[in-house]
Amino acid sequence: MYEYKIAREDLYRWCCIPADALEKHPDKKVKLVIKDTKDAAMDRAGNMMADEVKANNAAGKATTWVLPAGPAEPYTSFIKRINTERISLKNLTVYHMDYVLDWNSRVYPFGNYFESPHGRMHYRFYEPVDRELRVPEEQRIWPELGDLDRIDREIEEIGGVDTVWAGVGYKGMVAFCEAPHNPYERVSLAEYAAMKTRIVNLNDDMIIAMSVRNFGGLYDKIPHQGVTIGMKSMLSAKRCVLMLQGSAWKQTVLRVILFSEATTEYPVTLFADHVPDCTLISDRDTAEHPLSRALI
Repeated sequence: MYEYKIAREDLYRWCCIPADALEKHPDKKVKLVIKDTKDAAMDRAGNMMADEVKANNAAGKATTWVLPAGPAEPYTSFIKRINTERISLKNLTVYHMDYVLDWNSRVYPFGNYFESPHGRMHYRFYEPVDRELRVPEEQRIWPELGDLDRIDREIEEIGGVDTVWAGVGYKGMVAFCEAPHNPYERVSLAEYAAMKTRIVNLNDDMIIAMSVRNFGGLYDKIPHQGVTIGMKSMLSAKRCVLMLQGSAWKQTVLRVILFSEATTEYPVTLFADHVPDCTLISDRDTAEHPLSRALI
C-alpha cells in the first residue's frame, strides 16, 4: 500500500506561504486561529476549554477529554473562569496523555517537578480549582503500567472522547506518539493509526528538544522512556484542538499540519483524516517562517 512521504519541494512551498495568508488559505486541512502573542493564543485555548464544559453542563451532558501535562499556559485562563463563573467540573473525565519513566522503567515519585506529570497536574491543574468544583479523583485517569488496555477500553466503550487538547512536537509528536525511527520495524500508516496505549522509548531528537526547552541542553535530566496513550484512542475524538507555540521550534510543523496528507513522518497529520473537527491555535511568531520572509 502506498505510504505518503512529504516531498522537499512541497515542504518548501508550504513554508514560503506568508503568515497572513494562512488563516484563509483554501488548501488548509484544519481550522486555524492565529493570535498576536503566545499568551493570547493559550488564553484562547483555555477559554475554549471553559466554554465546552459550561455548554455541556447546561445541556446536562458529561464531558470527556484527553489532556496533556503541557502546554500548561491554557490552564491559567481555564481555572480562572471555572472559579469565577462557578463552572462545575464534577462531570468532567480526564484521560491523561502520558508520563515519563526512570531508567528502571518505573514511575517517578509524585511531586511538583518535571519528571512527575502526575504531580504537576495535581498542583497546577486540579488543586487551584475551588474544592467544590474540582474533577473527582476517580475521573482523573492516567495510563497504567499494570493495565495498559484500560484507557483504550474505556474510550472505546463510550464511543470516543469529546475533545483531545494537544501540544505538538516539532516533528509532529502528539503525546509520546512520535515518528517511527527504528529501521528494523515497519509500521504502516494504518497500523500507526490503530496504535494502543504503550510503553515507548523517546526518540533522540525529542530528548534534545526537551533538554533545550527545559534544562538549557542538559540532556541528562531528560528520561528516555515513557508511557503514552495511543493514536487509536485520540483519533476517536469528536474534536481536536492543537495548541502550538514555541516560535522557531514549531514554524515548520505548523505548515505541515495545515497542508500535508497523513504521514507517519509527522504523526499529528493523522488527526485531519480521522477527527471531524480540528482546530490549530497558534501565535504570530510561530505562524511566521524564515522562508516566507525570503530570508533564505
